[in-house]
Amino acid sequence: MTQPTLETIVAEFRANPGIHAKRALRMIERIFGPSDWLHGPGDDAAVVTVGAERIVAAGEAIYTPFVESDPFGAGVAAVVTNVSDVAAMGARPLALVDTVVGPEHIAEAVLQGMSHAATTYGIPVVGGHLTVTTDVTALSAFIVGKVGERVLSVTEARPGQALLVAYCLEGELRTDFPFLTSLDTRGSRLAGDVELLAALADAGLCAAAKDISMGGLLGSVAMLLEPTGTGICVDLDRVPRPTGVPLERWVTVFPTWGFLLCVPPDRVAACVDAVTARGLGCDQVGTLYDSGRLRVRIGGHERRLAD
Repeated sequence: MTQPTLETIVAEFRANPGIHAKRALRMIERIFGPSDWLHGPGDDAAVVTVGAERIVAAGEAIYTPFVESDPFGAGVAAVVTNVSDVAAMGARPLALVDTVVGPEHIAEAVLQGMSHAATTYGIPVVGGHLTVTTDVTALSAFIVGKVGERVLSVTEARPGQALLVAYCLEGELRTDFPFLTSLDTRGSRLAGDVELLAALADAGLCAAAKDISMGGLLGSVAMLLEPTGTGICVDLDRVPRPTGVPLERWVTVFPTWGFLLCVPPDRVAACVDAVTARGLGCDQVGTLYDSGRLRVRIGGHERRLAD
């Protein structure tokens, strides 16, 4: 790896529209104030106590140009993104509902995509809303899950914890959108991969987690760090990635299954073993510290990304 590669990654991070779009989240706290469980916002899902149970709820809107260009893929994405949000909290998904608006041929393909993904994960779509119209196209989906004794929340990130990056490296890397699609390659094993986050939480092997989403690897790391003001220098040489995929591209990808795991230092080996035992990629890329800065390293060269 050479210095120009590092410069390219820094430039692409700072220009990434998925990261810039997250700035709008400031209005949530400005309007609602510290909200829900653990003084959100921060995580992509919220924990609600219902009697003796703790239920996790989340929702996702899918990028409209994606829905219009690939409605089946968008239906798949509506399931994948919600499942990942729930898994990142250490919860087990229970059921989904959807809101689909658009022309009939788009709506039908969206629902087929959702059905395909939900069946693969073994999670039912139990209801929702459908409007067939030629005026507008929109897709959102919502999920509930159940959490055990331990919840994985970004508010639990602490200096001294190891940051692990875990990926499913199987699948097809799309050329039109920055997605690694693993659904057909990984198949029904994805259901067990999702359950793995809850198992790590229950075993006390992981303290906090964040799914890798539209901001790519480094944007997701920034979102993980922001609520607690922690920092890290990410060693990009240790990031698991598919053979033949350039690092500059890989760090921008939204994978079907990809997570950041904050792990106590004495549990790193056990956590890595649990992930890799399923045939998934996992490695430690750094240690959290209290500087509030996000830095990256390649081949001994370092650059600051965010403060």
